[in-house]
Amino acid sequence: MKKEQKADWLLTCCIVILVVIGVLMVYSASSIWASYRFNDHFYFAKRQLLFATVGLAAMQGVSRIPYHSWRRYAKPILLSCFILLAMVLIPGVGLVRGGARSWIGIGAFSIQPAEFIKLALLIFLADVISDRQKLITHFFKGFAPLLLLVMFCFGLIMLQPDLGTGVVLVAACLTLLFAAGAQIKHFVFLAFIGISGFAGLIISAPYRIDRITAFINPWEDPLGNGFQIIQSLYAIGPGGLFGNGFGQSLQKYFYLPEPHNDFIFAIIAEELGFIGATGVLIIFSLLLWRGVRIALGAPDKFGALLAIGIVAMISLQVAINISVVIGLIPVTGITLPFLSYGGSSLTLTLASMGIVLNISRHCYY
Repeated sequence: MKKEQKADWLLTCCIVILVVIGVLMVYSASSIWASYRFNDHFYFAKRQLLFATVGLAAMQGVSRIPYHSWRRYAKPILLSCFILLAMVLIPGVGLVRGGARSWIGIGAFSIQPAEFIKLALLIFLADVISDRQKLITHFFKGFAPLLLLVMFCFGLIMLQPDLGTGVVLVAACLTLLFAAGAQIKHFVFLAFIGISGFAGLIISAPYRIDRITAFINPWEDPLGNGFQIIQSLYAIGPGGLFGNGFGQSLQKYFYLPEPHNDFIFAIIAEELGFIGATGVLIIFSLLLWRGVRIALGAPDKFGALLAIGIVAMISLQVAINISVVIGLIPVTGITLPFLSYGGSSLTLTLASMGIVLNISRHCYY
């Protein structure tokens, strides 16, 4: 193992900048909602600042833990996440929000186990594949058993149901398997099964069909299923080149539902304009670049796979969220990493980046 060096400074800067932007934009996007519901303009901003502080502290602490230490706890961590994910489905334990039973209440706060199992599964897969590198090219001995585990996790998440989180989990894990050396023909075979299964999931739930219909023609039902995407586009369009100015959004006045969550990028575009929105995308691109570079420079297979898995998880979530906001794909309910309001997502994402930062301490550049 190479002597430990300083963590990647550019990646650290990107993360901190995104978190700061997130806290500011959560305040701007949520102030009207917070005042109406809680008589406190800063209600969501204060909680987001608390989550950000805890998350940054967790990132700093995790960045000091040797990344290979996670291998010893890969199975217990995954098992614990399985238990939490199962507990969510128990009436009276799991909290229902937005039609999905995805949270467990802990005092005044709540956690979303599906967020934690994404990282747990990536750690486990990286550990297993590192020990059985050659088997990953064999479908039945290597690829299929790991794929079954991924689909089992996906099934638990779909029982909530939470299709968006499930899609991110599967996509990140498949990216890790591809990076590990799984054969292309296995993915082609999987694609046929996946498309059929995905179509079945959409058909089985009427609200998902409504989202597809709204995506194709949101103006067909502008006050119903097409409302969110229309209001999102109404926010992005008037933003122009430089935006209306920080805090000057009109769509946050009860037009765009809960603008501090899934559609916060629309408020960023409205207030900061094309320049501001592009700046955010550039920072995310830098984060992706540094993450991939760290994975390529990792001193061992476990570090490389874990880094690429975590970076893929975050990058895919960014791509899906922004695609929804600008109308490229149907609404999925996926938050924007570092920027959207939410404790579990922000804290877990920052802790995950702490692992990547620790890997960067041992990289060969």
